[in-house]
Amino acid sequence: MKPTLIRLTTIDNSLDVLLKGQLKYLNNAFKVIGVANDSGLLSSVAKREGIRTIGIPMQRKISIIHDLQSLWALYRLFRKERPFIVHANTPKASFLSMIAAWLARVPHRIYLVTGLRFETVHGPLRLLLKMTERISCFCATKVIPEGDGVKKLLYSEHITKKPMEKILNGNINGIDVEYFDRSKDILAKAATIKNESNAFTFIFIGRIVRDKGINELISAFHKLSTENQHIRLFLVGVFEDELDPILPETKRLIETSENIIFTGYQNDVRPYLAASDVLILPSYREGFPNVVLQAGAMGLPCIVTNISGSNEIIIPNKNGIIIPKQNTEALYQAMKYCIQHPESVKEMAQEARSSIVSRFKQQDVWRAILDMYNSLK
Repeated sequence: MKPTLIRLTTIDNSLDVLLKGQLKYLNNAFKVIGVANDSGLLSSVAKREGIRTIGIPMQRKISIIHDLQSLWALYRLFRKERPFIVHANTPKASFLSMIAAWLARVPHRIYLVTGLRFETVHGPLRLLLKMTERISCFCATKVIPEGDGVKKLLYSEHITKKPMEKILNGNINGIDVEYFDRSKDILAKAATIKNESNAFTFIFIGRIVRDKGINELISAFHKLSTENQHIRLFLVGVFEDELDPILPETKRLIETSENIIFTGYQNDVRPYLAASDVLILPSYREGFPNVVLQAGAMGLPCIVTNISGSNEIIIPNKNGIIIPKQNTEALYQAMKYCIQHPESVKEMAQEARSSIVSRFKQQDVWRAILDMYNSLK
């Protein structure tokens, strides 16, 4: 019989999006069970990936009573299923499942560290988040950083002393380079989005929150648009006002600017990438941002901040530009440079796809993960 592998994320959307295709691939060698809080997506994940899925109530925010209930439910699940491997990512699912798997004596407990939220908070909350990371790493038999930057921070902040190595060149699922390509169908949809406009177009894709650098992005773009009306910005994502709100004045500019096009959440971002010239991701922290891989595969250069993950994908002046984080002026200058140097943007665009395909092809990442699992047997 195939050994049981349980993969966990806090919410089912993460299981659906972050591990798309990978679970089906791994199910050939393992009996894979996907676990997450079920908001209604788990059944479609099970059907698409050909695996079992189990809903365990979990919340992203800290809630002692609910978290203890989740911990008990996970412990009972692990005792029942007797998995050979429990592999978790996303902070809450990892924290709870590593403790539960340790208590249930699961042989192999893998914590894949994507992002470290304590980077952008201060005071007692920072101390609490660091403590949870230390506990997760302590309970894990194997800690895998998503990239070199995460690994460096785990060591420098004394979270763990365990030996760590990233999977292949980093990232948890790689990039589907056949899906993220400029097909005729995608280009036709992009033409509709452009609506015959030849304005220089920047694009942001992600959560519309403070630590994604939205305040700096909107401020820099507003300054730029007062100097050059022939530009625009696509904002693709959703506001998360309860978790990490942006400034009120930033939101007003988004709502009132004729040059900013807020699209909301999009199931398929490819047409918007194809309709744009440069992706911007001015985050304060990341693990290993998928959107930069996606943009690169679609032939877009990227402006990113000098943070973990982003600075491992972008090679300065080859497939993008790296700027300091939380620096509105640096972001403004980088955006201005792109507008004033279209040939440089074109050269970076020509390098963008090959730089992603050569390092982050999805099938290569999946094989590396399977090799890592097989080494545990």
